[in-house]
Amino acid sequence: MKSFAQKVIAGLPSKGIEYADVRVLRSRQQNISTKNGTVESATNSAEQGFGLRVLIGGAWGFASSSKLETPEINKVIRLAVKIARASALASGQPAELSPLKRQRGSYKTKVLQDPFKVPLEQKISLLLEADTILRRNPDIKVARGSLWFYQEDKVFASTEGSLLSQETTESGGEISALAVDGPEVQIRTYPNMGGDTGQAGYEFIEKMDLAGNAGKISREASLLLKAPSCPARKSTIIIATNQLALQVHESIGHPIELDRVYGTEAAYAGTSFLTTEKLNRLRYGSQIVNVNADATVPGGLGTFGWDDEGVPAQKVPIISSGLFTGYLSSRETASRLGLASGGAMRADGWNRIPLIRMTNINLEPGSWDYDALLADTDDGVLFDTTKTWSIDDKRLNFQFTTEIAWQIKGGRLTGLIYKNPTYTGMTPEFWNSCDAVCNRSSWHLWGIPNCGKGQPGQTAHVGHGVSPARFRNVRIGVS
Repeated sequence: MKSFAQKVIAGLPSKGIEYADVRVLRSRQQNISTKNGTVESATNSAEQGFGLRVLIGGAWGFASSSKLETPEINKVIRLAVKIARASALASGQPAELSPLKRQRGSYKTKVLQDPFKVPLEQKISLLLEADTILRRNPDIKVARGSLWFYQEDKVFASTEGSLLSQETTESGGEISALAVDGPEVQIRTYPNMGGDTGQAGYEFIEKMDLAGNAGKISREASLLLKAPSCPARKSTIIIATNQLALQVHESIGHPIELDRVYGTEAAYAGTSFLTTEKLNRLRYGSQIVNVNADATVPGGLGTFGWDDEGVPAQKVPIISSGLFTGYLSSRETASRLGLASGGAMRADGWNRIPLIRMTNINLEPGSWDYDALLADTDDGVLFDTTKTWSIDDKRLNFQFTTEIAWQIKGGRLTGLIYKNPTYTGMTPEFWNSCDAVCNRSSWHLWGIPNCGKGQPGQTAHVGHGVSPARFRNVRIGVS
């Protein structure tokens, strides 16, 4: 793959190209799912290809091919150059890239058990064991389980002399229990809606203990059938890590993407309220809110050695003691602010051009022990496990529903649960209402392998590390 990438760069025209880079990829994926005691699907897939970007006259051209063959190189080069020259005829701000030194090296996920070497029978047996436990409860009408695994080998080369290789491995899983009583339907999932995924081997699945948690979510699904709705009022709330990860994703992760700020995502997923004059001026959250975009944290889906422009992985301050201090950026967008790239350009495969994507957008741990935080909360509601979400195109006005919520009274969970609990807010107001964040012992790095963006659509694998946090005076129970 390295020699092929070097052939592509060597085959470029000697004149007229301001910059070019190529990515050569091979990947494989396995997905397994069960439903009500049977194997619903078990699939393996693999693909390969290369994608070439060229910059001519300040405009980009991109072309790709699934054939890693020498004759295909000239064809892809000609097409990318043709597209770039045609794009340069259109009016628009010419692309300028922030400086980058030549990069050389390799990166590889730390894997204890290669998931592709674990027998399929063992994986199916794990899911069916959890399925059996789920369906011991007669209220559970649909029991599901899923495992997924992904591995990618990637080589990057550029006209600036960079040559990089990266190998990543991901493992993830989920179980769910759907309870039915007449017209009432409730669901509980573990460890979250959409499960959890880590950049790790099969050991990540074993640590999740799907079967060991099946009984708990089965019982809770039954309890939700008879549970009252969440009361409509303003309340103190504590948000568990599985839901808080999505809160960070939607109300911090997406609006800090600098291409959205400049309007190039407006047609698909909206823009952002974080216009550039707010940088280092906007009070995004309270003094205890600290958020970083960290592509270096072990095990995150947004962790790598270099992004798809060859920019090294780094930790970028996003919110510092409540102040908005940074964006997710590319070499092109960062140069417009006179900054170096934050290393956030990533593509969904060999046949897509890189976009600004989240890395691991992490809420840094605070000082509170979880039990102490509960004891300090006289009256409130604990929200747990994502169910639905909605947020406007500028990422300001949001509403979330979780699968379950618990009443907090006198510093303890009373045992009363609410079904279909909602909370709503405005992004800066909400994060400024945060008055407590739990410490490192409660911090969890969640993996989200299905973040959508772009036209044609691309799916990014991103991460969010969070501890439970408390927010004051939040509107809840709005239907």
